[in-house]
Amino acid sequence: MNTRNWNKLLVGTAILALAVGVTYACKDFLNTTPQVALPEDALATASGVEGSLIAAYRSLDCSSSSVGSWGCAASNWVWGSVTSGDAHKGSNLGDQEPVNEIETYLWSAGDVQDYLNQKWSQVYEGVSRANATLRLMGKVRAAKPAEIDDAEAAGIRGEALFLRAHYHFEAYRMWGHIPYYFETDTTAVTDGGYRKPNNLALDSIVKLIIADLNTAYTLLPATPRNGELGRATKWTARAYKGRVQAYGAALTPALWDSAARTLRAVRDSGPYQLETSFDHVWTGFAQYRDGKETILAFQASVRDGEPSGWNSNWGERLNFPHSGSHFGCCGFHQPSYNLVNFFQVDSAGLPLALSTANWNNHDTSFTGGIIIPVDPRLDWTVGRDRVPYKDWGLHDRSWIRDASYSGPYSPKKNVHENAANAENNVGWQATQTNDVNIHIFRYADLLLLLAEADVETNNLPEALATVNQIRARAGKVAQGCGKGFDNTTDSVLKATYPVCATNEFMVDTLIQTATLDSLRTPWALYRIGLYPSFPTQAYARTAVQYERRLELAMEGQRFFDMIRWGGADTVIANYVLREKSRIPYLGTAAIFTLPKYGLYPIPTIQIELSKSGATSSLVQNPGW
Repeated sequence: MNTRNWNKLLVGTAILALAVGVTYACKDFLNTTPQVALPEDALATASGVEGSLIAAYRSLDCSSSSVGSWGCAASNWVWGSVTSGDAHKGSNLGDQEPVNEIETYLWSAGDVQDYLNQKWSQVYEGVSRANATLRLMGKVRAAKPAEIDDAEAAGIRGEALFLRAHYHFEAYRMWGHIPYYFETDTTAVTDGGYRKPNNLALDSIVKLIIADLNTAYTLLPATPRNGELGRATKWTARAYKGRVQAYGAALTPALWDSAARTLRAVRDSGPYQLETSFDHVWTGFAQYRDGKETILAFQASVRDGEPSGWNSNWGERLNFPHSGSHFGCCGFHQPSYNLVNFFQVDSAGLPLALSTANWNNHDTSFTGGIIIPVDPRLDWTVGRDRVPYKDWGLHDRSWIRDASYSGPYSPKKNVHENAANAENNVGWQATQTNDVNIHIFRYADLLLLLAEADVETNNLPEALATVNQIRARAGKVAQGCGKGFDNTTDSVLKATYPVCATNEFMVDTLIQTATLDSLRTPWALYRIGLYPSFPTQAYARTAVQYERRLELAMEGQRFFDMIRWGGADTVIANYVLREKSRIPYLGTAAIFTLPKYGLYPIPTIQIELSKSGATSSLVQNPGW
């Protein structure tokens, strides 16, 4: 047994993986620079406990101690977006080939194991760091009672338990059958103490996650500890509990009642609100960072003294336009034709997919100037040719690494604005690293889960009001002219659209009416309307599911939504059938069948490492 590999790959030991020189990436409070990796006993001080907790937050995204980089991204773009039909791998055939195999459902391929293991390693490293914090605080409180007072200890314990719940939930969404680790699981690796079986029933895992969140709720303050934004609060724990209950309802429908109560309590009494406009959600502008819509985010950091850019948006950094653009690399996570077509709307500004099966018939590049009415969220989510790309100029085909491979579109939400001063200045291709917060759970997501719960409990008027609240916010603003990132791109923008010569605002306001918001620009007709009613539960269910796709597109949520909703096999089969005529390599996709593809395969190396003699503690998911 290679103990070093065991520590790195499974759940860690008493060694805290505090990376040399890392500032832990959360700008407002996680700014303590550790010196070296140290054993727990050497950190038995109040500052050591805080450093250990900082390390637990740091595992929200890939870190320099990660095995690889992209399978562990906080955004789950590989696992939640590329596999869902929202996006393709992007780039070209030869770069990061395992993501191509993940996209085509060849999850048994050897290269995919590395990516699966990156995700497993990251979430269980987070669990390990949270549990190490709890153990370390117990030692400090016992040896030095005056070092950490009761109120501070309660807050630290609450944050650690919240993070432990989050990391286990991430593992649960991926693999279902997982081991659950507590701070009391301290037996030495050589004695098999970390070889816990994954034999718990799925609903039991949900109950354990909720139990940790319940305890965290009782311990945490209502506002961030020490006034430091980014820390979990009582409301973070309660909001996350509602999220877990909504997922648990796929197994136990009675949980919909519980989810509705929990999520409604957060809505009515919590500190969260929607941002005033959609462009304020994913942004590099400092005034909107850690804003009122943020429930849990990886708080990326730049220009903080870390020499390689690891504290920035590392797990997301491949997902920028390629050469020809300001960013220069790397062209991954490209939106699909299917997703772009889904943003089309009818004359009432409602999703076209609600009224016709022909919504996905647009097979050529949906460029600017093709005046088909679309939801304004399209051009905050997707980079399209001849459409302004935030304030970087017109998106151009030269920005695509290989359009014949993964299509003509670029991701957009994760990209900082030129005027935001959010770009890094170190590491390879610093232009594609920024401090845009990576939203893991945001308030619009919570509201749409509440709408789901109301649909499933047949409270259709409440569901209607919630969905229309989301749509009303989406109808506030659309992509405006902006300007080019240099003189050449600025000249091209203004020559293509002369109106932009006198209007360099990145944001344009839609014309508001009682039932329909709209705006016609030279590149698009933006239109969005409110639902007049939800006439049936089935109609309401579809409307809520469509709204989740539109609002949360490219945020790594859709695959997990599809699995819990059921029917993912049909949706994916229909997606592949049409999209493979546009993206030829999808013709090699394996047939997506349930229940097999309802859970990802557990990394083979973890099953091997779980062996005691010839017997593995971890059992592979069915079908793999």
